[in-house]
Amino acid sequence: MLVLILLVVQACTPQTETEVLAIRSVLEEQVEAWNEGDIEGYMQGYHRSEGLIFTGGKNKTMGWDDALERYLKSYPSKAAMGELKFEDLHIELVTPGAAFSTGEWWLYRTNDTLQGRFTLVWRKVDGNWVIIADHSS
Repeated sequence: MLVLILLVVQACTPQTETEVLAIRSVLEEQVEAWNEGDIEGYMQGYHRSEGLIFTGGKNKTMGWDDALERYLKSYPSKAAMGELKFEDLHIELVTPGAAFSTGEWWLYRTNDTLQGRFTLVWRKVDGNWVIIADHSS
């Protein structure tokens, strides 16, 4: 029982809260960049690596450059990008340098509204939290 209590106390440390807030901040910066029509700014939340993985539906994209290209092709204008909103966010630190988050995304556009769920895998690289895997549906 004492071990369980210690684990719960450790999980709620100020350090954990700080890391969760840092990850939330990256997500907020992504929403801001997207809503300004800045796809490259949005992509700053992702690990700039060939190992970056995007999956959704039946598709898989590997690498930061390929993901950027796919976004630019899919959203050629600010109107096509619409307004992004994240809701129902859950962020959990797994280790001091790894986390995952889940949530719901909404994309409001003039003629339609899109919506789905996501799971993100995070890694702390050079002191910054970045997404290393994104599964969105």
